[in-house]
This record gives sequence, C-alpha cells and structure tokens, in this order.
Amino acid sequence: MAKRALKLVLASASPRRLELLQQAGIEPDRLMPADLDETPKKNEHPRALAKRLAREKAEHILSLLAARGEAEDRLVLAADTVVSVSRQILPKPELSEDAVSNLRILSGRTHRVYTGLCVLGASGRARLRLVETRVRFKRLSREDIEAYVASGEWRGKAGGYAIQGLAGSFVVRLVGSYTNVVGLPLAESVDQLAGAGYDIHARWRDGGLIEAVGANEAELEEVTA
Repeated sequence: MAKRALKLVLASASPRRLELLQQAGIEPDRLMPADLDETPKKNEHPRALAKRLAREKAEHILSLLAARGEAEDRLVLAADTVVSVSRQILPKPELSEDAVSNLRILSGRTHRVYTGLCVLGASGRARLRLVETRVRFKRLSREDIEAYVASGEWRGKAGGYAIQGLAGSFVVRLVGSYTNVVGLPLAESVDQLAGAGYDIHARWRDGGLIEAVGANEAELEEVTA
C-alpha cells in the first residue's frame, strides 16, 4: 500500500541537520526554526531536557502551521541535542570564556551526547525518541583550547564543539551514533519518519536525489532574517 504523500517540515535552523537528512535522500518541504527558551528546569536531567525541548519545538511549529491552516498532511521533525558530563549540562556557548570552560571540562573525560527526536503530525500523536552517544576527548593542551576557541567553530554548538570539524581531532573514543553527535541521529530519525507514514524512499525511486539545497537555503535565510 502506498504511503500518504505527507510533507515534511524540519523545525531547525541547523545546516548540519538539513545536510544529514539530504544524505538520506530526504528533502524537507519547509524549514521552520523553533525559537524557544532552552533553559533547563531546576534539577532537570540532560536526558529529560533533550526530550522535552524536542517535543516543545515540534508542538510550537505544528501550532503555527495549524494557525495558518497548513497542518493537514504535514509532519514536523524536531530535535534537540544536549551535551553533559555526569548530570552537568554544558551550554551552547556564545562567549569565548564559556567555550574555554566547556573545553576544560571535556578535556580527558568521557561525556554524553543526548538528542531528543520528535515527529508530530496533525493528529497530535507525538513519536518521541532519545538517542545517546558516549564520547571521550583526549587531554587538551592549553594550545589546543586557545587555538580551537580562536577558530570560532564552537559558537552556538551543543557542548561548544563540532565533531565534524576541527574538534574531530580531540575524539579518542566514540560509542554509539556519530551522526547523533553531529546533531541528528540519522538512522533513528529515518525510522521515526517511516513509522509516522512518511515515504522515506520516494526520491530514491524517482531518481530525485539531485541536490535542491539552494531553495532551502534561501528559505532558511528568509525565516532567520
């Protein structure tokens, strides 16, 4: 039986999440970043934070679509990534001193990367999933930290680093999903979408895997302007 022609809305402004979906042959029909307060609640566990924010982002975007009469046959995919050492949640730094603090905490230690996934449709049924990856950094020298902070690559990243960039050279051990650390656990995201009725193979079958990044980038610039 053919799957319904559902349209996918990605509730994110992250180019990395878009690129990962495109890697799997999935092109979102729309990009709608969810600008919400991501402050953890008092004593909130990192796992709970990632799941809560993913769901709140999906619900926020679906409510916007519903208000415009555009929720029918739409699926919203939302994700939130949290990096923690024990139960200490590391921020997404915007200031260099916060980035330095994060790197000092991560140096020579194992940390956990949690991503909450939520797929939500017009029916209101939420498909929630949490993915966990354990990552160990080498012991970072003062020069490592200073040079990485100078690169600016850390800015706005969960935990203050991007594993797909320069910080990949800090990783000595990884257990779990690599794409989770990049920002979107790909296998799990595809499974969630398929379970919600989205035809994940549509562009595989019709040969429509030619990149259509330009249109999405233009739309992303428009909604984030």
